[in-house]
Amino acid sequence: MSVSVPKAAFTYLKKLEKNNNREWFGEHKLEFQSVQKDIKVFYNALLEALNAHDEIDKLKIFRIYRDVRFSKNKLPYKTHFSGSYHRVKPRLRGGYHVQIKPNNESFIATGFWDPAPADLMRIRKEFEMDDSEIRDIINDKTFKTTWGGFVGDEVKTAPRGFNKEDKAIDLIKKKQYIFIKKYTDAEVLDSNFINEVSSAFKIIRPYFDYMSDVLTTDLNGVILIED
Repeated sequence: MSVSVPKAAFTYLKKLEKNNNREWFGEHKLEFQSVQKDIKVFYNALLEALNAHDEIDKLKIFRIYRDVRFSKNKLPYKTHFSGSYHRVKPRLRGGYHVQIKPNNESFIATGFWDPAPADLMRIRKEFEMDDSEIRDIINDKTFKTTWGGFVGDEVKTAPRGFNKEDKAIDLIKKKQYIFIKKYTDAEVLDSNFINEVSSAFKIIRPYFDYMSDVLTTDLNGVILIED
């Protein structure tokens, strides 16, 4: 697949960053609409690529308009494009995120941003019981070369009810289980970028398969969802 991120997207976003106001945006609305159309083509092409090796039931392309009601930053527009892909639930857990932003600030992300309290407890209990399988997955050479290690928030010592001396405390104390991969502008504009992103997301699958198994069973391995 050779659908590319248009260079015009970066050109537009750089101008928007310098002119982040409603008057300028209105005067350049046609330019925005043209770029937005091409960006949607890219995100939908990536959806097709992902569905070749996963099951995605929803693509959400985020609006460029910022919600400034409760923010100190009152600039009205985002200076990036972003979209998220949701796997078929409840059987498949996890999701994919792609941000397109100039000045080498583009990235892809995957994992669990905000696990529900019950899911977070279930994950922690699994790691407390046996952390060998998750470590085998995330320490695999290809996996680690592609994605590095976990990023995200964590508690300082140990969550309530867990031993801070537990051998898996480095995993248990996390509140998010996220992987992020960053890209330069040149990499994003390359014609192979869509294939590179799809391949990187495919490499995450052993992690998602494992976490899906954990989150759809109890600690005894009993399946909690209906077919």
